[in-house]
Amino acid sequence: MYRILICDDEPDIVYALKVYLSTQKEYELFTAYTGKQALEVIAEHDIQLVLMDVMMPEMDGISATIRLRETSNIPVILLTAKGESADKVLGLDVGADDYITKPFDPLEVMARVKSQLRRYTALGAQVARTDRYVQGGIVLDDGDKSVTVDGEPVALTPSEYGILRLLMQNPGRVFSTSQIYEQVWNETALGSEHSVAVHIRHLREKIEINPSEPRYIKVVWGLGYKMEKGDRE
Repeated sequence: MYRILICDDEPDIVYALKVYLSTQKEYELFTAYTGKQALEVIAEHDIQLVLMDVMMPEMDGISATIRLRETSNIPVILLTAKGESADKVLGLDVGADDYITKPFDPLEVMARVKSQLRRYTALGAQVARTDRYVQGGIVLDDGDKSVTVDGEPVALTPSEYGILRLLMQNPGRVFSTSQIYEQVWNETALGSEHSVAVHIRHLREKIEINPSEPRYIKVVWGLGYKMEKGDRE
């Protein structure tokens, strides 16, 4: 059973999303109408995914995401209006994993929810593994899903972890933004490649000493990104 929180200040939108998601018997749905209410629900229940509107009274979705990221890495999908491009970028910058633009396509809602739950479940799975990747000062242990940089633990969202793992598994190989999106998000890249660039910028801020002059994740102009080859174990 997956516990999903739907948060929007418009009751009609909350109702519509509940109708879409209630077709899946394995989903237990919770609702909230402000960012503050969302944080209260998350504190009281073991929520696995949040669908959250950006523009809300009392506490907006961006502020709520920032607060949530202080203690949790559960997937957050932002609900944005068609013209809120700046809010989409800002939301990804502060730790949201994806966004859906209103008005919703029910099939898109279901696909994005399932994709985020798959990756979150894989990240949290307690299956014993021995995969360990080292590049310079970065150590990614895929057995316990941990990342350290120069010996210090680093908290990554599921999307950031997936990107880093992909690049560390293939040092020196260049991946286009479409390839990264399709391998990490497990779905076809249809105009969502910009999300990759935002997540990589956020990832660099966590693993690079100087994100503006990255040592590890390099851009290959016109082609994509790669993990710089270094000493490995």
